[in-house]
Amino acid sequence: MKIGILGTGMVGATIGNKLLQLGHQVKMGSRTANNEKAMKWVSENDASASQGTFSDAAAYGEVVFVCTKGEGTIDAIKAAGADNLNGKIVVDVSNPLDFSKGMPPSLYPALSNTNSLGEEIQKTVPGAKVVKTLNTMNCILMVNPTMVPGEHDQFICGNDEAAKAAVTDILKSFGWTSIIDLGDITGARATEMLLPIWVRLMMKFQSPQFNFKIVK
Repeated sequence: MKIGILGTGMVGATIGNKLLQLGHQVKMGSRTANNEKAMKWVSENDASASQGTFSDAAAYGEVVFVCTKGEGTIDAIKAAGADNLNGKIVVDVSNPLDFSKGMPPSLYPALSNTNSLGEEIQKTVPGAKVVKTLNTMNCILMVNPTMVPGEHDQFICGNDEAAKAAVTDILKSFGWTSIIDLGDITGARATEMLLPIWVRLMMKFQSPQFNFKIVK
């Protein structure tokens, strides 16, 4: 499968590497076609890895992962272009974290409680099939759940059932076995609002290698 990634940071590179290992072709997109981080990532991989602008990556991918910082996510989506994303699955991994006052970050008020970044992406590209997942953990754990012992949970939500099923297959290929469907894209409010406690736990443990498990 051809997959586009918006974002050149640790999250984008980690997910991109896993997708390449699984045999997919991946194009990493950024604001400029010659982004240094993207160029380095491409140089470290084979011909299945390529780079370009946000628009290039969105046009290339049958599925597009959004791995940008929350503050720049909507601008990245607009740069990617609605025409390039229409009808496609857009996997949103981003979080609306505001680091303007340092650590720990807060959530942007306009993107929490009664709204979410996942919903804003869906509003920005109404023709896309936005699926929110992978945003409640460290990026290494996203693609290697065995880093934390035992069974633990991955959350998913989105308006399109077929899109969620397709993303569930990708999650299973990453190694996830416990995937909890929280319903439509408004479920992103809940998963994004887990981030404040996730950050506090990370500070407490001095490690990001943990995850949530729902016990019934």
